[in-house]
Amino acid sequence: MNDPIEYPSDLLAGIDEAVAALRAAWAAGSAAPLSEISALKGAHLIAVNNALGLLQRRTSALHAPVAAEIMRESRPEFGSEGLAKQQGFRNPAVLIAATTGTSTGDAQRLVKVGEATAPRTTLTGEAAPARHPHVAQAHNSGEIGVAAASAIITMLDRAALRADREALDTAERILSEQAVGLSADQLAKVIARAEAHLDPDGLEPKERNARGERSLLMFERDGMFHFTGKCDVESGAPIKTVIEAMVTADFRAALDDPHRASDPDSDMRSVPQRQLDALVLMARHHLGCEHKDVPLAGATVIVRMSLEDLERGEGHALIDGMSQPVSIATARSMAAGGGIIPCVLGSVGEILDWGREKRLFTKNQRLALVERDGGCAMCGLPPGMTRAHHIRWWTRDRGRTDLANGVLLCESCHHRIHDNGWDVRIEGSGSRGRVWFIPPRHVDPEQTPRLGGRARFDYIAA
Repeated sequence: MNDPIEYPSDLLAGIDEAVAALRAAWAAGSAAPLSEISALKGAHLIAVNNALGLLQRRTSALHAPVAAEIMRESRPEFGSEGLAKQQGFRNPAVLIAATTGTSTGDAQRLVKVGEATAPRTTLTGEAAPARHPHVAQAHNSGEIGVAAASAIITMLDRAALRADREALDTAERILSEQAVGLSADQLAKVIARAEAHLDPDGLEPKERNARGERSLLMFERDGMFHFTGKCDVESGAPIKTVIEAMVTADFRAALDDPHRASDPDSDMRSVPQRQLDALVLMARHHLGCEHKDVPLAGATVIVRMSLEDLERGEGHALIDGMSQPVSIATARSMAAGGGIIPCVLGSVGEILDWGREKRLFTKNQRLALVERDGGCAMCGLPPGMTRAHHIRWWTRDRGRTDLANGVLLCESCHHRIHDNGWDVRIEGSGSRGRVWFIPPRHVDPEQTPRLGGRARFDYIAA
């Protein structure tokens, strides 16, 4: 781990550095006054945005311990002499929220991060590291923001009741490193899988509660049919997989139809509307077997687990396209049903490298790519919304149809790579390989590789 941040001088210096970086990025992008935002273009606009993000994260790194100190100075035992009440606020969270213009929930998260990442003093007066040192290092240096730090801390505190200290420390380190550059939604998926790794026994009680809370309400009102529902992950996986496959097939059909592609007004349905139409089509198909127009495009629910966990009956399993892990018991139950493929890692499978004997990737090769990439290797969309693409083209480059030359990409990322000149490289072999995206020089003059695939969007325990 890097050298610890010194309070508060290093935090203030970090803010000064971020401000200097922002001024430099702006000056490089425009000779106009700072008020002329429209003068910023392309890479310079991105540089300013990155500098603003760094400034925001470093500001929150200093604000968090300040908020924690306000909380300490406003403890209930101080009564009316507490700092918040002296200032005319009911509690410190309301004070902080009023100052920042955010919600009390945001203020409480700021306090929680400040308390967990600030250096401590023992009862004997000796200096002690922060309660969460890896998160503290990443947050105080400006690598991750307060939202990411709070999400990691919340999960670790919850898992601390069952997991051992060494496993918690390892998870904290991995998550603090992996959170850099991820959105809140992407990080939430990683954290959910990290918690399943730390506390696999906690999955079955959650699943029982979820099954007990599943429901579907239907009624008519104002000339519309309304329905709302929720269900456990096991029940939701096939629904999500089929609907996503049908919507994806619908979009692909639009791209392949010259008339629809050239006329932007030919189909103005939103994604939610297309999802509803897919559900209606499924219902009509079930009512009459003469309906043969359900476009599933090879949609499959895949449940993956390790051979060791399967044999022991412990641990957890993952369902492609779903963020929440499931218990091994649930995985076994799903695998016993139809239309669901269990993917047991470590077992002997079919040949995956076909060289140039086949142009199209086989079903088993695609399963292996799903295991390696997790979905779209560039943006993280579910596997059902991707296709297996040759990195070196089959015809033009004489590329081979094997895992080392294949990558899963959604249509948008596939076009982005080819249209904008990105390169793709595979490190390692088989389903344990890693995907790296190399930006063109006009995006990044240094062409720094960017990690993609499951290694980027999933929790990979050390």
